[in-house]
Amino acid sequence: MDTIINFKSIKEYNDFNNQETLHPLVSVVHLDKANPRQLRRLRYSFYTVFLKKIMCGDLRYGLSNYDYEEGTLIFLAPGQVIGQYGEDYYQPQGLALVFHPDLLVGTKLGEHINEYHFFSYAVNEALHLSEQERRIILDCFAKIEYELQHSIDKHSKHLIVSNIELFLDYCTRFYDRQFITRDNSNKGILERFESLLNRYFSSDNPDNIGLPTVTWCAEELKLSANYFGDLIKKETGISAQEYIQTKIINVAKVKLYDSSKSVNEVAYELGFKYPQHFSRLFKQRTGTTPNEFRLKN
Repeated sequence: MDTIINFKSIKEYNDFNNQETLHPLVSVVHLDKANPRQLRRLRYSFYTVFLKKIMCGDLRYGLSNYDYEEGTLIFLAPGQVIGQYGEDYYQPQGLALVFHPDLLVGTKLGEHINEYHFFSYAVNEALHLSEQERRIILDCFAKIEYELQHSIDKHSKHLIVSNIELFLDYCTRFYDRQFITRDNSNKGILERFESLLNRYFSSDNPDNIGLPTVTWCAEELKLSANYFGDLIKKETGISAQEYIQTKIINVAKVKLYDSSKSVNEVAYELGFKYPQHFSRLFKQRTGTTPNEFRLKN
């Protein structure tokens, strides 16, 4: 079986792409400088962002192709594996921004890098750029590259990290735009989410699985948990977890009308392992206990 190529350092990745290493922890890589290479699976020990120029089949995550086109950004967190095995050779194209987590130590960006959820987005969740957005991204890359070509001084780290943060903030804005411009497909996901929950509570899943989780729902909808959560938040104004809890309470209210069932039985039917957890959630969300709600209604 073919082995995964592991890039543990920025220098290793630069060498792989015939790129000079100007800084040990960060690089803007011109992929067209690389030699044509065979399809392989690759793992990166650092943050990696690809700006793809053309349609090609060199990037895969899991068993599926990324949904990307000209002017598309693809984000990878440290440790992620992409690519596929094959006999074909291809010429890499586009740019890659790579930066090691050690670069962020002691910086503001290092404290909240995990808030950029798109580093853990998955298949079909790449960021598609307009031409104007692409120019902004290229300008961010150019500023980072300028600092790398400048002699390292006491300002270098701050300016490089600040420009990386600026780039990521622009990407956050552009993803917000993408959620809006792909509104029809997003509404389709919201409808499928609602339908998924309806089927869940009318099946044996609560007995067999327990309460539905955001991760389970995302997997059923073929999305990453973070992308799914961000999309639901943009569409509804509440988190996916809050949406699930609202559904649980609405289903619970219907079940509580059946006075032949005890509150504990209702809790178990919903998938709660402990009835007291159901009572606590119900009171948090409605202001009354299940028994009080039953008496009032």
